[in-house]
Amino acid sequence: MAKRKRLTPARIDAAPAPEVKSALARPALSTRPPIADVAHDAAASAALTEVAAELSAARTEGRLIQKLPLDAIDPQFLVRDRVVMGDEDMAALVASLTARGQQTPIEVSDLGNGRYGLISGFRRYTALRQIMVDNPMLDSVLAVVRAPQEAAAAYQAMVEENEVRVDLSFYERGRIVARAKDAGVYRTDALALSALFAHVPRARRSKIGSFVGLVRALDDLLRFPAALTEKLGLALAKQVGSDPAFVARVKDALAMTPPETAQDEAAVLTGLLRGPTLGGNTLGKVAVAPGITLTQRASGKVELTGAKMQDAAFVAKLIQTLKSL
Repeated sequence: MAKRKRLTPARIDAAPAPEVKSALARPALSTRPPIADVAHDAAASAALTEVAAELSAARTEGRLIQKLPLDAIDPQFLVRDRVVMGDEDMAALVASLTARGQQTPIEVSDLGNGRYGLISGFRRYTALRQIMVDNPMLDSVLAVVRAPQEAAAAYQAMVEENEVRVDLSFYERGRIVARAKDAGVYRTDALALSALFAHVPRARRSKIGSFVGLVRALDDLLRFPAALTEKLGLALAKQVGSDPAFVARVKDALAMTPPETAQDEAAVLTGLLRGPTLGGNTLGKVAVAPGITLTQRASGKVELTGAKMQDAAFVAKLIQTLKSL
């Protein structure tokens, strides 16, 4: 008898179901054409390049306010040895900067190697240095770095402000001229002098020009240059221009007896200028040490005078030293 075929379907759990790939599993395709992605990336790159170029140009042209370390600023770049504010005025400025922060940037010139010379804003800089003493974390200053081609306006504004508000000495005026030329703002000292002091009388401008030469010759040697009187400064400038060896004599004299005050320095310089007189016998007078002035006469006599010579112990030691020579 023949077997009947089973008509019922086989159990579906007896074997794994065949793998079926669904069309829905395919990754979604972008509806934006590839050229749009390329254009978007190119536009973004161009925008970043434009922003970077604009920032670079603003920095180069002095239109960008930057935060610079206070220690990177040279406040004596143009003027030094100045007391520009009284204690009350400085205290008021310190209080204002502490309460409101720095509202106006200072102006500086790039000296290279991360150093900057202060053009204007000496009062703000000084006040910020005082604030930093109590709070070392506040060690920066907002500044505009002036480029040579447009720094002339900054220099002129600073000079005009100081001519009105501060009684600058002739030496300080001469130093401003020299530094402006050195910074590349002007091609020569003469052009800097004419531009920066265009509104002062011609005779006064001529005197400033004489002090420019003095700055060039003695700025690295003098400790109290701003204290030079007009008369002494002009005499020194004349001597520097006529005697090539004079600067070397000044250097030797100041090295031998380093002055502790402006008066000491002036005495040394005056002694170097004096020389033989027409009707007298004085060859020269030099402050050899604080409280001691040496006068050398044509006869060969040397005199030591001053408060220190009233000290008996010092005189005895001096005599002993001279005997040992």
